Amino acid sequence: MNTTSAARHDAAPDLGPGDADTSGGRFGRFGRFGRFGRIAGHPLGWSLTGLLGIGLVGGVTATGPGPVPLLGAVAAVAVYWAVMRRVARRDVPEIARRGAGREALLGGGIGAGFVLLSALVITVFGGCSFSWAGHGFVPVVASAATLAAGAAVTEELMFRGLALQALEQRWGSRAALVVTALFFGGAHLASPGATAWSALALAVEAGGLLGAAFLWRRSIWFAVGLHFAWNTTLQLLGIPVSGHAGNGLLAAEVTGPAVLTGGEFGLEASVVPVVIGLLIAVRMLVLAHRRGNLAPGRRARR
Repeated sequence: MNTTSAARHDAAPDLGPGDADTSGGRFGRFGRFGRFGRIAGHPLGWSLTGLLGIGLVGGVTATGPGPVPLLGAVAAVAVYWAVMRRVARRDVPEIARRGAGREALLGGGIGAGFVLLSALVITVFGGCSFSWAGHGFVPVVASAATLAAGAAVTEELMFRGLALQALEQRWGSRAALVVTALFFGGAHLASPGATAWSALALAVEAGGLLGAAFLWRRSIWFAVGLHFAWNTTLQLLGIPVSGHAGNGLLAAEVTGPAVLTGGEFGLEASVVPVVIGLLIAVRMLVLAHRRGNLAPGRRARR
């Protein structure tokens, strides 16, 4: 259970959560390049560099055919490693290979359980029903898993790996969690059927939950596993993923009010996963605090 946390402290024993790696000077090797070095070494500089790089990779590969999204995920990890090691000048225990499989499986179990529990509650209250879609097992599962893997890796590297860690270095973990959660919800306003409510719902149930998951485990793979299982389970149930409908193993028929079912946007705009996600996120934050994984805000550091 503590492998990730131990790896983080072994890699940088003198640094706390949210602290910069000061090896080689405040801005590392970039300090010799004057203003460019100061900009590149600043959290805003390296986070924007990484966001642009991974965003470009994701934009090109996210909806590509066959294994293209998976190749994009591999490229995104390479970009992340390069930016963190060469620009931010810090270690990257959050993407360590050791324990990655266990963290991803643990996150995946929570993600799948979260979606299935939400769908069960909505069904019990008469919000929807399910029937076999008949699209074919292997093609549907392969397509859903491939697309979900690409999205999960790129989005977690961008929002939790780069944005959250950069912001918490300046303002602390709690403020970083709130800001990145709101940005995560806002980023889905362009999705089909999106509304102000769906964006807020995603900010709480997804942005908040995934951010809390990362702060608890300090592992990108844990957050990726949760995100991947979430998206995959939704599609296999025949429920739109953030407004995007796709072929599933089941077909979902919505019969209840939008506040219960999420309407056209899908289950993620339902009040049910908002409540469940918030409860899980609070528990994860408590566990993160007990582990000493929360960086204090600027006032607390003084």
